[in-house]
Amino acid sequence: MGQALPEKPGGAILHTQGGVWVNGYEAHDSSAVFPGDVIETKPDSSANLSLDGSTVLIAPESVSKFQADLLELDHGGVSVVTTKSFKVRVNCILVVPVLNEWTQYVVTDVNRTVQVAARKLDVNVEHEGAPGKQAPEPQPSQQRASVHEGEQKSYDESEVCGPAARPTSALAGISPKWIAAGAAGAGILIWLLIHGGNPKTPASPAVP
Repeated sequence: MGQALPEKPGGAILHTQGGVWVNGYEAHDSSAVFPGDVIETKPDSSANLSLDGSTVLIAPESVSKFQADLLELDHGGVSVVTTKSFKVRVNCILVVPVLNEWTQYVVTDVNRTVQVAARKLDVNVEHEGAPGKQAPEPQPSQQRASVHEGEQKSYDESEVCGPAARPTSALAGISPKWIAAGAAGAGILIWLLIHGGNPKTPASPAVP
């Protein structure tokens, strides 16, 4: 028996053992979250999001915003297992599963360095238009790159999206007191690779 998902379209269930905040308030286990909700995890605290066809493990010391079919990652890291092409966005960088099949991947963003690791099947890394950065003639090879199963690639957020701050980011102004500059660092990726391994198959739509 699977846990019922929120009736409101685009909702998810947040599982936590404490130390996780939603929109500035501490969350309880099995809380419902909806598009636009900001999720913050303290040190030594993680969270799991369960939604139709996807599960998302959020690492300690992470800040993200849930947006129904994608997660906006402002800081920290996530491990995604999806059969519904659930995406992760970091500034102008969008990570998208190549196939609408069971895919597992990890995304971290620490000190403006974005790391993408494909654990099962491939993902595309797309570079969306960055505010204030004038791009040359469009070149598809520069706008999309694949990270193949078993590969791990790093991207310089300042180089890809521009050095300016993110004034249009939905997470602008979010600065939890417990997240120090450079906190966790590469340890977030290692943590996710360890704790995000061998996940359960994502939830499937309920069968009448």
